[in-house]
Amino acid sequence: MAPGFHHVEVWIADLDAVRAEWAWLLTQVGWTPTAEWPDGQSWSAGSAYLTLTTSPNMSNAGHDRRRPGVNHLAFRGGSASVVDALVRSAPDNGWLPLYAERYPHAGGVDHYAGWLENSSGFKVEVVADGGVSRV
Repeated sequence: MAPGFHHVEVWIADLDAVRAEWAWLLTQVGWTPTAEWPDGQSWSAGSAYLTLTTSPNMSNAGHDRRRPGVNHLAFRGGSASVVDALVRSAPDNGWLPLYAERYPHAGGVDHYAGWLENSSGFKVEVVADGGVSRV
């Protein structure tokens, strides 16, 4: 059996509010939509898939990546120039760059990546080819 994730499911407070943001990002990093229903959607990359679903439990005030749980998702982004283009176009697509003063080496001098946060507070990292995560 090969190592790696089979799938990741992310529960979101209001998927309709951020559906376009996620669609733009996932398309940019090479994921393909595979299923969609009123409260969710799935995307695939190779044998792994990612599901985004409206949470049935809205007992808290929303997502906070600093609480215990998943802090961010990291995606392979291709070449450094592709990551640069994605980071430049992110604000027009609902994603705000993080750590701009340290871009593209916020993860260290040997790590080329862009960090983004969407309107509901989810953080993603887009890593250039050869980027080694230090997190």
